[in-house]
Order: sequence, then structure tokens, then C-alpha cells
Amino acid sequence: MRRSSEPGHRRKFLVVIDQSPECDRAIYYASRRAQRTGGKLVMVYVTEPGDFQHWLGVETIMRAEAQDEARTVLGDFAEKARQWAEVEPEMVIREGNLSEEVLKLIMEDEDIAILVLAAGTGKEGPGPLITSIVARTAGSFPIPITVVPGSMSDDEIQAVT
Repeated sequence: MRRSSEPGHRRKFLVVIDQSPECDRAIYYASRRAQRTGGKLVMVYVTEPGDFQHWLGVETIMRAEAQDEARTVLGDFAEKARQWAEVEPEMVIREGNLSEEVLKLIMEDEDIAILVLAAGTGKEGPGPLITSIVARTAGSFPIPITVVPGSMSDDEIQAVT
């Protein structure tokens, strides 16, 4: 059972950070919901594991570069969250399969109560993130998933948060 409803625990909104154009819609929505409900914002960035087992030096460099990129991207989105909703996000970096790492994080932190994703606006569908997480696990996912249309404006998001 999730603890976020117990005294001393704050409901956390989890957003998966990537470099898709719609990612800021998920951050905008989640940061405003966290602010309005007294919750917290958690941002997770998942890097792909390197496949350079025979070249340890190359793998180390690539892993460090991926970590640097993750910190930079998370930092940029954290600043936006602070500006949009005056929330201080928790930033998490994981390495591995995206949907597996998101699920692990949810299972590890019982205060994470809602996963917020933004749908792509292109013809190819809602996006690989939604497809990998929602389509495969929606019936058994441990928490509710909020999907924000990637085309929503700030005013439209404000109206529903």
C-alpha cells in the first residue's frame, strides 16, 4: 500500500525526463499539481547502458558523458519547475531499460503516487515512452498514470491543475 496518504508523507508526482518536445508539458502539469496539492515532484532520467564490455575505458567515458548530460537536462527542467510552480524537484538518474527503471523507482519509493507523461503531438502516435510504459503494463501498473496532451497550452494546463 502507498504511504503518501499517511501523516508525514507527501504524495509525489513522477515525471520521466527525456528530450522530447512534449516533456515540458508533463513537467508543467506535475509541478503545478505538486504545488497545489502540497505534494512533491520527482524527475527521473534514465540513460541507456553502454555495450563496451571489451573497452572498459570507452565505457567509463561514455557512462560519465551520459551522467553529465542527464544532470544538465535534469537541471534545466528543475529550473523550469521552480519558475513555474516554486517547487524543488527531487532528481534521480538511473541506468538501464527505461520502463524497468521507472517501475523499480516506483516500487522503491512508496510516496510516488502518480506517474505523469506527456503524449507526442506527431502522427506516429503518443510516443515511445507512453507506448513502452502504458501499453504494456497499464492493467497491472502499481499507480495511476496521467497522460497530458503534448499540445496543451500553459493556460489549458493551469485550468486543470
